Amino acid sequence: MSLFITSLNSGSNGNCYYIGNDSEAVLVDAGISCRETEKRMTRLGLSMTKVKAIFISHEHIDHIRGVTVLAKKYRLPVYITQATMVHGGLTLEQQLVMSFTPYEPVQIGTLSVTAFPKHHDASEPHSFIVAGNAVTIGIFTDIGAPCEHVIRHFQQCHAAFLEANYDEEMLDKGRYPYYLKKRIRGGKGHLSNKQALEIFTTHRPPFMSHLLLAHLSRDNNSPALVQELFDQHANGTEIVVASRFEETAVYRIIAQQICEVLPQND
Repeated sequence: MSLFITSLNSGSNGNCYYIGNDSEAVLVDAGISCRETEKRMTRLGLSMTKVKAIFISHEHIDHIRGVTVLAKKYRLPVYITQATMVHGGLTLEQQLVMSFTPYEPVQIGTLSVTAFPKHHDASEPHSFIVAGNAVTIGIFTDIGAPCEHVIRHFQQCHAAFLEANYDEEMLDKGRYPYYLKKRIRGGKGHLSNKQALEIFTTHRPPFMSHLLLAHLSRDNNSPALVQELFDQHANGTEIVVASRFEETAVYRIIAQQICEVLPQND
């Protein structure tokens, strides 16, 4: 009774998350190229033949860059809203385009994928939870504010990808222009380390075995800083900082509060 998860890439240069079981999997977002997606999955011992669908959270390029080629090459259905299609300028084959409705589960084999709205400066932004084999995984990135939707779904998760985009002091003192700083922390941008930590410490369920910290800013955050901050409050949850340069390991998430790290192929 388990699911396998990995971050293939996480950051403003591209986001792609893999969640699957022994026979089928989904990708949430496809923000790196098809070739890079394939290379990283191969290094992890994962097969694209198990991927049965792609779910797109919103239209920003770091979430859709590879979706057209991936969908065409592997004949994958892409679950996406019409507004996200239009604002992303995507030209997917019509037969591969599937819609979804917030709070209505989509069944992909034995996996159940449920979308819910979030605060972000996009046309119809959504986050997702993926459930199967008595395990629930959350994908919570590009979130402007820790709203009740995020909190309620986070409380259901055995493992989660949670955005920790920026350190408040680094953003304040950094080189970004004022308008961009305002956008990032203005309620429809991204979660700070402090906001993410508050979600984790206040709303973490007792059975959460694993937290992958995602979408770190290159300029306004530090992986070492985030790791140290969350490790102090881990209380038995394995903390991993997802990289903007490479894939993480594959983690086997088991319902009984156990997380197993699988070895990578040589």
